[in-house]
Amino acid sequence: MEVKIGVLHTPREIVLESDQSAEEVEGAVSEALSGKSQLLSLTDDKGRKVLVPAERLAYVEIGEPAVRKVGFGPL
Repeated sequence: MEVKIGVLHTPREIVLESDQSAEEVEGAVSEALSGKSQLLSLTDDKGRKVLVPAERLAYVEIGEPAVRKVGFGPL
């Protein structure tokens, strides 16, 4: 699933494809914003970790699960 993270005072957003469910991502964001965790920690589909300081989060957009299209038909 695609996750977009907006960071304060940064012109570009962080975009990653994650194998985590929407509920797992939402739980991690909730913990970071409630103060239970200092960092928002997410893992992308290649196993890399993305860490963002909780006080720098502007927004987090959780997208639909990625669907791979196969073939040569119209998009």
